[in-house]
Amino acid sequence: MTTELHKFLFDGLPVRGMLVRLTDSWQEVLRRRDASETFEEPVRQLLGEMAAAGVLMQSNIQFNGAVVLQIFGDGPVKVAVAEVQPDLGFRATAKVVGELPSTDSGHLPLDVMVNVGGEGRCAITLDPQNRMPGQQPYQGVVPLHGDKREPLLQLSEVLEHYMLQSEQLDTKLILAANDSIAAGLLIQRLPMEGTGNLAGGQRSDEDEIGLNEAYNRIAYLAATLTREELLTLDADTILRRLFWEEDIIRFDPMKGLEGPHFACTCSRERVGTMLRNLGREEVESILTEQAQIDVGCEFCGEHYRFDAVDAAELFTETTDHPPGSKSLQ
Repeated sequence: MTTELHKFLFDGLPVRGMLVRLTDSWQEVLRRRDASETFEEPVRQLLGEMAAAGVLMQSNIQFNGAVVLQIFGDGPVKVAVAEVQPDLGFRATAKVVGELPSTDSGHLPLDVMVNVGGEGRCAITLDPQNRMPGQQPYQGVVPLHGDKREPLLQLSEVLEHYMLQSEQLDTKLILAANDSIAAGLLIQRLPMEGTGNLAGGQRSDEDEIGLNEAYNRIAYLAATLTREELLTLDADTILRRLFWEEDIIRFDPMKGLEGPHFACTCSRERVGTMLRNLGREEVESILTEQAQIDVGCEFCGEHYRFDAVDAAELFTETTDHPPGSKSLQ
């Protein structure tokens, strides 16, 4: 199976869709994590769903910068993060601070993993690739509960609520993940204004919430897709089973480096900059205690090691090469 992203439109209707299947790329994320510390199955499932959702969101808005999806709260999973770059390179990680309850299904709801005290949040950050001086990333934050303070137990519910609050657009999102694949299906009503308006209507996006019959019908069909089907069926089969009565315009699938793929933006140079920011005194203090500084990337598991010679180079004003020398593992 190959990682791929499928985009499609419903002919003549103000509805679009995307289907993502992260296979070898998702397995690479888990392989790298297992080299240092293995997440429990519910955490792996959550991160897989977040990675699939992040790819769908980045593809949906085509933002020239990183889309960062975060879930955080006071549960055993303190924070979970997925980041997707404009070229659909993605990475994901989590910080687990407590024990998770046992589960036969391998899946746990958000109120058990993250939102134990009811104060959990979901943050979506758009970080421009080339920021102007003083420009800050845009961030939207929503609670992990609905308008009536009912807890939202699944990531898909949280993101549907976010899209409704931030964009006034109806969205149906189906997500699932296991150790072999992370997958997602997104169905969204197109905005009524601008080039996306296929219906030519005069109502505002907010006025259309929940009222567009075409979207409601297609979203209902999408909601019949089971987790098992999403994880095991290929894209052609899924779309044919769900929408066999609809006229779908499909675009060429995005695969390989042109599609979703694992990528980490860490580097030895970036770690060196971080150590410089700590200051010479702090770095020398760490070296006195530990003989070397070992910094591991939380996303990809790469380790960057700096000994006393490497550290001295960090604080040398003129160097002909990036900080550090050979000790990369």
